[in-house]
Amino acid sequence: MRVVVAPDSFKGTVTARDAALALAAGWRSVRPDDELVIRPMADGGEGTLDALAAALPGAVLHPVPGCTGPDGRPVTGRYALLPDGTALVELADTGGLPLLGGTLAPLTAGTRGTGQTIAAALDAGARRVTVALGGSASTDGGAGLLAALGLRLLDDDGAPLPDGGGALARADRIDASALRAAPPGGVRLLTDVTNPLLGPTGAAAVYGPQKGADPARVAVLEAGLRRFADLLGGDPDLPGSGAAGGTAYGLVTAWGAQVVPGAAAVAELTGLGTALAGAGLVITGEGRFDATSLLGKAVGEVLARAELAGVPARVVAGEAAGPGALTLTELSGDPADARARAIHWLTTAGAHLARTHPAG
Repeated sequence: MRVVVAPDSFKGTVTARDAALALAAGWRSVRPDDELVIRPMADGGEGTLDALAAALPGAVLHPVPGCTGPDGRPVTGRYALLPDGTALVELADTGGLPLLGGTLAPLTAGTRGTGQTIAAALDAGARRVTVALGGSASTDGGAGLLAALGLRLLDDDGAPLPDGGGALARADRIDASALRAAPPGGVRLLTDVTNPLLGPTGAAAVYGPQKGADPARVAVLEAGLRRFADLLGGDPDLPGSGAAGGTAYGLVTAWGAQVVPGAAAVAELTGLGTALAGAGLVITGEGRFDATSLLGKAVGEVLARAELAGVPARVVAGEAAGPGALTLTELSGDPADARARAIHWLTTAGAHLARTHPAG
């Protein structure tokens, strides 16, 4: 029987690739003659680059040392270059919340490092770019990213603004004369959110508090994004433009990028549909399985495609709200142990599913 193993990451515990390998190892320990097809999944958030690099033949990861982290400290960026000239970049690599070390910086955190990573990929010959927008520490509308690509955001004295959404309200004009051209194959932005840039459901109001912004700072960030939109133009109401602190808006407006549902794009890139053809089971999973898992998340995408293909599906999760998933907590009997030894319990889960699923 063909078994497709396509989990998302178990955030903060196990990558999607390692989760898939552990589940497959457990299954193989019970049913060694079955065909196991590994397809790690993601939805545009943290772990997307690693999942795609692991699943796509010919993908080569390249480090980009000396990028600017969200708080200005140097970090190493990465991009994966595919044989067709596509560069895969993950914003969280150089602009993610964990890089702040627990000290949030809602007004000063920026996205410059992601722009530097994209520039390095273009210098290496990338002809198109796919950016995973998730886990952002900033709310700067992508201004820092665009600055790394040559856009100049100036105050009324003609001086460049510092990085961070807190400075955007002081912008007087934009100089795009040195902005690097978008790659000829275009730019795709992977995200699992549909928020616009501005307003009560926008980047600052909804996601600013997660990045350390109290109501007063949310108001500052909102005013800055509104000023940036006044100067840059485009459509701040575009669904998804609020992704990654408005970075989607900046790239759509300045570079003509296309916002696409992350999980669906990852499924297409990894050939999940082809893998499901003729399969007898698909196993997916994530750290926490609940109602939101079916709303644009990786697990929901796998389950929807499995149903369309007529393939039975099982979900393995660290924990779950309600029935429908085999949980590591249930197998271990101890939530702390389930997290501490997640690989062990994922292997156990794979073996359990192999014993209980009918042969086919």
